Amino acid sequence: MHWQTLPDYDALSNRASDILLGAIRDQPRTVLGLPTGRTPIRMYERAVAACGRAYHCFRDVVTFNLDEYVGIERTHPGSYFTFMKRHLFDFVDIDPANAHIPNGAAADVEAECARYEREIAAAGGLDLTLLGLGSNGHIAFNEPGTPFDSRTRSVTLTESTRAANASLFPDRNVPTRAITMGIATILESKSIVLLASGERKRGAIERLRSGEISEEFPASALWKHPDVTVLTA
Repeated sequence: MHWQTLPDYDALSNRASDILLGAIRDQPRTVLGLPTGRTPIRMYERAVAACGRAYHCFRDVVTFNLDEYVGIERTHPGSYFTFMKRHLFDFVDIDPANAHIPNGAAADVEAECARYEREIAAAGGLDLTLLGLGSNGHIAFNEPGTPFDSRTRSVTLTESTRAANASLFPDRNVPTRAITMGIATILESKSIVLLASGERKRGAIERLRSGEISEEFPASALWKHPDVTVLTA
């Protein structure tokens, strides 16, 4: 695990954007696992600015988002489909057919989870996955106690996770369930970059740094992967 400590959130976002765009330059048809939440917002802003200024870079990229809420339509202002359009997809030249996000409004959620796993496999797996870090150690929506061999599935969100995401919902009514990419799926990515910024994440960062591996701290599964970079600020 490679650790990089940046002086502040802006520097972290710049570094994350450089890694993201570098992966695309090296392999234009790269397959990306993409996060949502507050931490990656400025990374996406930097990527949008760089692509618009220098070159159109997302034309051949394939993306798979890590998660989506269950029970809301894609057009809902709190959906991650809306989030990705607002922060990235509406401003780069990605083919909409190549931008994959679980459908939380699917009539059969379990079938949707299985379909998503098949889509990732059909794309050749993930080349680079970017992750945020929950204060309880969750990655994607894999909460404490998640088996490390988990695959894309529906999960019940903890109250702490729902509270942390409440500001993203105009009515603060966060769904209780979500579809999430599993830990085993994430660990099959060729490279992984974890972003963690702010005082609220300090405890989780230090616990990850300790090297103790436990399913009660999902991010610790990353110690099992040969190519993980952790960016902290």
